[in-house]
Amino acid sequence: MGDWIVNEGPKWLILLIWYVINISLWIGIFFKYDGLQYYYTKTLTGEGLGVARASAACLNFNCMLVLLSVCRNLISYMRGSCTCCRRSIRRQLDKNITFHKAVAYMICLHTALHVGAHCFNFQGFMDGHTSDEDTLAARLSDLPREPDYAWVNPIEPPNEDAPFGLGLVEVCFTVIAGWTGILITIALIVMVTSSTETIRRSYFEVFWFTHHLFIVFFAFLLVHGIEGIVRYQTNVDEHNPIECQDQEWGPDHECPYPEFAGTSPTTWIWLLIPILMYLIERGIRLVRSFQAVTITKVVKHPSKVIELVMKKHEFAMQPGQYVFIKCPKISRLEWHPFTLTSAPEEDTFSVHVRLVGDWTDGLAKACRVDEDEFQASSKMPSLAVDGPFGTSSTDIFNYHVGVCVAAGIGATPFASVLKSMWYKYNNPDIELKLQKVYFYWICPDTNAFEWFADLLQHLEAQMMEQGKGSFLDYNIYLTRGWDVNQARNIYLHEGDEADIVTGLRQKTHYGRPQWDQIFPGIAEAHPGINIGVFFCGPKSLSSVLHKKCNQYSTIKQDGSRFHYNKENF
Repeated sequence: MGDWIVNEGPKWLILLIWYVINISLWIGIFFKYDGLQYYYTKTLTGEGLGVARASAACLNFNCMLVLLSVCRNLISYMRGSCTCCRRSIRRQLDKNITFHKAVAYMICLHTALHVGAHCFNFQGFMDGHTSDEDTLAARLSDLPREPDYAWVNPIEPPNEDAPFGLGLVEVCFTVIAGWTGILITIALIVMVTSSTETIRRSYFEVFWFTHHLFIVFFAFLLVHGIEGIVRYQTNVDEHNPIECQDQEWGPDHECPYPEFAGTSPTTWIWLLIPILMYLIERGIRLVRSFQAVTITKVVKHPSKVIELVMKKHEFAMQPGQYVFIKCPKISRLEWHPFTLTSAPEEDTFSVHVRLVGDWTDGLAKACRVDEDEFQASSKMPSLAVDGPFGTSSTDIFNYHVGVCVAAGIGATPFASVLKSMWYKYNNPDIELKLQKVYFYWICPDTNAFEWFADLLQHLEAQMMEQGKGSFLDYNIYLTRGWDVNQARNIYLHEGDEADIVTGLRQKTHYGRPQWDQIFPGIAEAHPGINIGVFFCGPKSLSSVLHKKCNQYSTIKQDGSRFHYNKENF
């Protein structure tokens, strides 16, 4: 059994801290409302008050995190520049979108608790007006509205003629906390339901536009508690609620009238810095969107893939990073992520775009890829480029041994990595820690090879020419896409020096990789080494590789440790 801590330890440590903070915050706030100063308020609401306020505190905490987790520039800076923690901790920043989703679900949970508790609380406030005059709840509800410190029940006597219990709904719209809470909840429901995998992949525009309801969400969240309808007693020393609840109140009695004040809103304290940082983030993106980008070349590859080669003033990148691209001719609002396939050592930067939707088809049409003649840069559409942003692939140079696994178009980040590592490997002024790279590319059909095989052929030729063929060990797997005639042709050319499918010296494998043979082989060849495993592709294969990294890792001194990294953008 491999050592689970190597890959899972940092992730679960961070999640444990997050869970502990949520639980501690919830419990601490819940019991805070058991104090004497809230005795009369809880007489009206019951335990729903503590539940609502505890959930509100957790909502503030998680709403802070949900904003910070999408500040891409901040995360890229922390990932690349922060030296206060180990790399195993920093690389958890690559999972910011996964954490963003987890935080969103936590927000949904606490929203349900908060809304549900306040439904009972408002019902308690209403019952205080309709209960018998001799009850404590009735006495508290009959306290005068003036001066401001006199009252504790925040609602006016309800409309008893409202049918089907709609009086409660009517009451909700009479206070700021009520109608803002309804709008916040509706915005949250729309954002979450439109963020499912199906909608994001099939109807990205729906996801993109509805997700901008976060502006409504946070705007009303900031004013949600401004009215201070949850009251606490300020004169418990003169009017002890336990002792005075059954006595007469007044200036002529032993117990004076209780005095109350509204709780101060605290949401802004939690959200001020995250909102400022997010505004700075959006400001950086806005500035970048106005920086000129020149398309120097457009290449149409097989398998519905186009390559855009671009230039931008002072554009600096690291291998494996990604950018967001906007084409105003198609949409002035939509930004789409693409992995950079060029190396930092090159004068231009490039992306490969698979034509799989309306936006990418529109981009290809705008770039006139179907026209045979050469197109000048002046005829190309204007683009805005935001980024680049860091991903896990940039860490490959921090390992002695790297294992890159790509599935189909998932090879794009490794195009940049392979180019850059070869530049560095041949630069005598650079002391490269990375000494060995294993590259596994799994393709569903032969057409998927075409654009990336040219890069591999170029690298292969250079390595053979310089006698450095041992640096890169690449393996290509074809899982399907051949018929009987092609299989016969492959068999007849088995003895050829070059592969019949790719034209490379390394022969293509047919079927899927046998990971239970590959991982032990790499571990045996590199004992006692930290090995970085980098993957870009579907979730199903990611899960397999993640398990294999855990299975074949060990913390023993002479054992290999496979550190799993997955592309997330």
